[in-house]
Amino acid sequence: MASSHPHVNIIVPVYNDADGVLQTLESTTSQSYVTYDVFVVDNGSTDSTQDVIAEFARKNREVKPGLEEERQGSYAARNRGVRDASGDILAFLDADETVDTDWLETAIEVIETRGVNYLGCNVELTLPENTLVGRYNVHTGFPVEQYLEEQNYAPTCALLVKREVFEDVGHFDARLISGGDREFGERVHEAGYKQGYAEDATVYHPARTSFESLAKKNFRVGRGFCQKQRYYPERYGKPGIPPKPSGPSGGDEEDEPDSLFTKLAFAFLSFAMLACRGSGYYYEYFFGEERDDIPAPTS
Repeated sequence: MASSHPHVNIIVPVYNDADGVLQTLESTTSQSYVTYDVFVVDNGSTDSTQDVIAEFARKNREVKPGLEEERQGSYAARNRGVRDASGDILAFLDADETVDTDWLETAIEVIETRGVNYLGCNVELTLPENTLVGRYNVHTGFPVEQYLEEQNYAPTCALLVKREVFEDVGHFDARLISGGDREFGERVHEAGYKQGYAEDATVYHPARTSFESLAKKNFRVGRGFCQKQRYYPERYGKPGIPPKPSGPSGGDEEDEPDSLFTKLAFAFLSFAMLACRGSGYYYEYFFGEERDDIPAPTS
């Protein structure tokens, strides 16, 4: 007798993160949901990541190793997973995240009961080290519900999408180093698909705890802003004029720092990360090139 539950493929891109992908695989293969596979796509790792995946797959039949070596980038790896997978619903996680055993079951219930085609999950940042930068990262957080309400997208670290949506609007834009989740979500919204948020389906994402790692992320985000303008000027504006900061900033009143020192430190970090995004933007503007070797997503 055929299952009445939609078959789900969990897609996890990874690059040089053997410890992180092991935690994610252990977490995703313990789901209470009845019918799913885990497609973990290595993006050409040079450490032991591929060995960890292969060993885990030998012991867990639901794990399907994949490889994307031709194109570097998380969106290229996710697109490889989309092409390799065949499920009714595709779920996306990052390779250092963990989820509760009922995460997938809870998310699928929201999709089915609310008629949602594109679903963002709650993201809770965890502190692997109690550093000032880590606390700042937790404070700014991932306000996924606000992203959906104000910018019509959810981050690809906590996203479920029906396969038919990809077949209609196309895949992620692999030309982008950052911001491909927002660009894709906007395409989905413009195509008229229903988007939703699952508050009780929580994804646990480790916070960045060093200044260097957070700065690199913001530099990459800045580059992504400029790339989106290069490829989509009608939506994001002319390259050379960076967009004004917009959208939810994260955090809430309950998480406000409780000391003057922390408030000043958070203010400094906020200014520093804004400067990193600006540096990334102008680095891409002056030195970036159109990636003609990678096709634009088609709809």
